[in-house]
Amino acid sequence: GQAQVLLKQSKVSITREQTKTAWIECTVEGIDDFQSAYIHWYRHLPSRGPERVLYIGSSQVVYDDDSYKGKYFSLKKRTNVCAFSVNDVNSNDEGTYYCAYW
Repeated sequence: GQAQVLLKQSKVSITREQTKTAWIECTVEGIDDFQSAYIHWYRHLPSRGPERVLYIGSSQVVYDDDSYKGKYFSLKKRTNVCAFSVNDVNSNDEGTYYCAYW
């Protein structure tokens, strides 16, 4: 069988002042070649269903919608950490953000 992959997010809740940047980290375990693995980031806003924002492979970020550029960003740190940012935070950004691997 295939090895189990485990993703752990750094904090349950993050609060930032308006116009600031919020960072979320996702620690990934069980992927041999993390740098080339595809890590996906989703957002679930209260009034909408979950939707993918972007994914990152070998250092290249691919956005599901061009309007997300400048608002969201992702990068891989160290050997098994993927970080995600929400820029220029405002009340419309309140929701749940999570990482996934597939």
